[in-house]
Order: sequence, then C-alpha cells, then structure tokens
Amino acid sequence: MERGGHQVVGARDGEVKQLEDCSVSNALGTWVFSVAGALIAIPVGIKRKSLAPLVFFGTTGTMLDIIMGISQCEREHAERQMKLLEAQNLPAIDASLENET
Repeated sequence: MERGGHQVVGARDGEVKQLEDCSVSNALGTWVFSVAGALIAIPVGIKRKSLAPLVFFGTTGTMLDIIMGISQCEREHAERQMKLLEAQNLPAIDASLENET
C-alpha cells in the first residue's frame, strides 16, 4: 500500500497517510493568499478596468497557498521520519550502553 515509497503515519488513531495525500490536503486546505490576492486584485482591476490584476494576483496567491501547504507537509513528514529513526536507534543505543557497563 506504499505509493512511491513515501508513507506518513498520522498522529490520530494511528492512521497511515501517503505523502501525496498529505500534500494535496495541505495544498487545498490553505486559502489565505488566494483570498488576499483576490481582495487586492478587485479594486486594482476596477481602477484599471482590466482583468489582468485578477489573473496575476489570483494565480500568485493560489501558487503561494500550494507552495506553503506542500512545504508544511514536507516539514511534518521530515519530523515524523526523525522520530521514527530516533525510536529505531534508541534500543540500539541502550543495548550498547548496557554492554559497556
């Protein structure tokens, strides 16, 4: 069930999410820059009597939302991977410390 070798274990109910699913949900879950772009573009577009500001600010805001969502997901994934590595290495460290004493 592992797509592309990336598997993310969720904090809730031990659920397993794929990294791609996480990226899509985070990218679609952010909307701040899209709304800000539209709010800036509407008055500018009315003043200039053009749809160009709406296209520019709308697409720029959407791209920022997508980039922020994906980078947040990658950051969460890296944190989970570090926790898993620490959990795997902890027994080995404990065993080596016991052997020294």
